[in-house]
Amino acid sequence: MSFINHKQILDFQRDGAIMIPGLFSNWVEPIRKGINFNINNPSQYAAENTKKGENGRFFDDYCNWQRIPEFKEIIKKSKASNVAAELMGSKKVQFFHDHVLYKSAGSETATPWHQDAPYYFTQGDMTVSFWIPVDPITSSSLRVIAGSHKWKRTVLPTKWLTGDDFYDKESNYIPIPDPDKETDRYEILEWNMQPGDAVAFHFNVVHGARGNRTKSKRRVLSLRYVGDDVRYTDRPGRTSPPFPGHNMTPGQKLRKDWFPYL
Repeated sequence: MSFINHKQILDFQRDGAIMIPGLFSNWVEPIRKGINFNINNPSQYAAENTKKGENGRFFDDYCNWQRIPEFKEIIKKSKASNVAAELMGSKKVQFFHDHVLYKSAGSETATPWHQDAPYYFTQGDMTVSFWIPVDPITSSSLRVIAGSHKWKRTVLPTKWLTGDDFYDKESNYIPIPDPDKETDRYEILEWNMQPGDAVAFHFNVVHGARGNRTKSKRRVLSLRYVGDDVRYTDRPGRTSPPFPGHNMTPGQKLRKDWFPYL
């Protein structure tokens, strides 16, 4: 049984991202419940990202699925892993981690342009994240540079709050692009979305998001998956998420007791 059509797969391979209407429409209330619990019960990895002098709240947290039953249920029983397999062209799928992103009404802080891959200890092309809002999205959608997952070099990862380089003395990356200043150079994908819609995007695609200047909150759950060709790789510093004590070595498949096959 196919969960998406051939055109969607080709569009994902070409652009690095697609919007899939209604993929999680049956899971909106559980996701809301899980996100609300996470916001009120943050983990050790939770961060407040609102910049000095800007209004509103921008909160994020990750790696909570094992303590939030709603997230665990979504990972095990939703169509996400099947769709991930089709988009990646992978026979098997491993769950990598969950990520909650919350912007209050009137939040002025943008999510900086970045690629996820340089923050992670993963290496491989078979990757996909689902960005799932549980509130209507108009002006604060995920924004993606089409085709950037095929760039030969990756973008320098930075710390969201301070803008500092994530890895010290690291010059193997290209500077962060500014598509809003170079409008003729980049094609930006952006979507109006309803609760339960999802943007599927490659770990290497460059993306960001505007502040939330609407009168309603913006709550999002991201679910991240890897496929057959993904292996552990060393980075020049602490990764995000860090997964301390993983004991993996370069070239090794991600350990299945921490990153379950679905």
